[in-house]
Amino acid sequence: MQAAALSFFSSSTSQRWESVGEGVRRQVLTHDDQLMLVKVAFERGGIGSRHRHFQTQLTYVESGVFTVSVGDEKRVVTAGDTFLIPSDVWHGVECIEAGMLLDVFSPPRAEFL
Repeated sequence: MQAAALSFFSSSTSQRWESVGEGVRRQVLTHDDQLMLVKVAFERGGIGSRHRHFQTQLTYVESGVFTVSVGDEKRVVTAGDTFLIPSDVWHGVECIEAGMLLDVFSPPRAEFL
């Protein structure tokens, strides 16, 4: 994307939320052709079903408590923790205490747009 066509700033108040399952909703905050930032809100008990995708994913736990599985490894993560999901690795989350995740994808998830 050329710099002239790119908006360098985005406000979460102008981005819509999308329900993606019971107790889970997401908001695409910003993206270009290389990166995407997505906020995912979970209610207690919300599940991000086990899946995989070709994008590399980095996640920051903004708030809440989650059980996260990446490949064969499973951990409980809390606010301030991060985790990395390499391309094509199975992963999923279960929300123990309501919270928010910030996901970064490279390249962007076209199906989110």
